[in-house]
Amino acid sequence: MKAKMEKTTDCHSARRRSAMSGFSLPELTMVLVIISILTAISLPYILNYTRLYKSEDQSLMIMDLMREASQLALTRRRTIRFEIDRTANRILIIDGKGLGFADDTEIKAIPIEPASEIRMDQIPMGATRPNPPNYNDVVFVNDTIGHLRGGTPIIGNTVWQIAFLRDGTAVNAANNASFSATLYVWAPLTPGNPAPRNIKEVRAITLFGGSGAVQYWKHNGTTFLAY
Repeated sequence: MKAKMEKTTDCHSARRRSAMSGFSLPELTMVLVIISILTAISLPYILNYTRLYKSEDQSLMIMDLMREASQLALTRRRTIRFEIDRTANRILIIDGKGLGFADDTEIKAIPIEPASEIRMDQIPMGATRPNPPNYNDVVFVNDTIGHLRGGTPIIGNTVWQIAFLRDGTAVNAANNASFSATLYVWAPLTPGNPAPRNIKEVRAITLFGGSGAVQYWKHNGTTFLAY
C-alpha cells in the first residue's frame, strides 16, 4: 500500500514539474509565427481605417473648437477668435481682450493634418455644394490682424478666421454678421491634387453667420447628407 502511495505521489510530482517547465521551444516558435501572420494580415486594414477617418476626425475637432471659442466668448464677455492657420498648420483660439489687436493672445493651438493629407482650401473636384443652403465656400486669406504667441507677434499667415462676440454672435474678418460659409475637409488623391482620394471621405461644415451655429455634412458618393 505504501509503495502504491509513493508511486502515485511520484506521478503527481512529475506532472507538476512538467506543468512548471513552461512551453517548449517549438511551441513558443509556433505562437510567434501565428502572431506574426495575424499582424501582417491586420496591419493594412488598421492603416486603411486610420486614413479613411482622417477627414472625419479633423472635421469633428474643428467643430468642437468652434464651440469652445463661442463658449469662451460668452463666459469671458469679450471677443474670441477662431482661426484655421494653414501656414502654421494649426487651429487657433485667440483671446481678443478688448483692447485692440495689438494684445490679442493665442490661448490654444491644436495641430492639424498637413495639406498633403487633408485639404480644406477648396471644394474637391466631383463634389457640389450642399444645397440647401448652397452658401459660398470658405476662403483662406492673408492674416492682416495678427496676434501674440508667447509675446511674439504672428501676422501674415494664411488663415480663415471667425470672431465670436460677447453676445454669442459670430462675424467674419470684415466684421460682417450676415456671412455664412462652408468649409470642406477631404483627403486629396495625391498631394496638391484637386480630386479627392475617395469622394465618400469628403466632409463639410457650414457655419451660419450671426448665430455661429454649424451644420455637419458627409458625402455619400452622390451628394452631401446632413448629420
